[in-house]
Amino acid sequence: MSHFIAVDAGGTQLRAACYPNIGSDPLISRRIPTQSLESRPVERLLSLIKSVWPEQGDVDAIGLAVPGAVNPYEGCVYVSPNIPGWVDLPLRKIVQEEFKTPTAVGNDANLAALGEWRFGAGQGHHNLIYFTISTGIGGGVIENDRLLLGQRGLAAEVGHIMVDPDGPICGCGQRGHLEAIASGPAIARWVTAQIAAGTESCLKGDPSITAREVAEAARKGDALSCAAFERAGFWFGRTLADFLHLFNPSVVVLGGGVTRSGELIFKPIRASVEKHTMSHMYYQDLVITRAQLGDDAGLVGALTLAHSLV
Repeated sequence: MSHFIAVDAGGTQLRAACYPNIGSDPLISRRIPTQSLESRPVERLLSLIKSVWPEQGDVDAIGLAVPGAVNPYEGCVYVSPNIPGWVDLPLRKIVQEEFKTPTAVGNDANLAALGEWRFGAGQGHHNLIYFTISTGIGGGVIENDRLLLGQRGLAAEVGHIMVDPDGPICGCGQRGHLEAIASGPAIARWVTAQIAAGTESCLKGDPSITAREVAEAARKGDALSCAAFERAGFWFGRTLADFLHLFNPSVVVLGGGVTRSGELIFKPIRASVEKHTMSHMYYQDLVITRAQLGDDAGLVGALTLAHSLV
């Protein structure tokens, strides 16, 4: 029996799973902390892969999802900011030489798009845009059943589209990016700033406020919290309209923690899309839906990448 192994590497934890030749239900899966005093993240990753290796049968391919700037053609991690030492790391070469198995590496948000297209909310669609709206905003684009990568594999950094030249500074150092306006922390920061400026709210003006708490307050009718999601949804929908003009997808899949707020974010997104697209032809049959794979999106995307090697 043949198998595939998928790995989702994050700054907090490493996850790996072994899958049968068909399907996306793992035979075995494990997770461990990314960092340890005893071993480096690369060594821990290799050990984790060994722990899910099947006792019988072959492994046809290994797929790895990695956060940060990744060159999927060379299998090199340019930089993964939250994993110490992962700078100009030839990860594919390291894994491939260790296991003598075809290996591929991709950006985790790109691969989440691939996973949703193959096994999740994007099944049956040929043109898809995927966004994850969480601590940051990332995503990927599927065009005619192919993942859009670009010259160096750095395409579709959807969170770093400049939407407001006078907007707040993004974590990347640039001003007015979508991530700086519509991510979870950005929503919470805006609420905190408005409270500090004198706006009334049932929330306290505490820097530790989270987007989840803002969503809970909005559901209770807090006007400022509702306005925070209206604002984020407006800017997100305006940016999404630009993506519709560029790629004309049939489905937009939205994942990440902020989407758990449901219609608080989806309603203003849809309204903004309709307002900012040049023609109803772009959205009249468009499906805008929540992701189905949840935290497994990167792992399933890595599986889909592994499938492409055979």
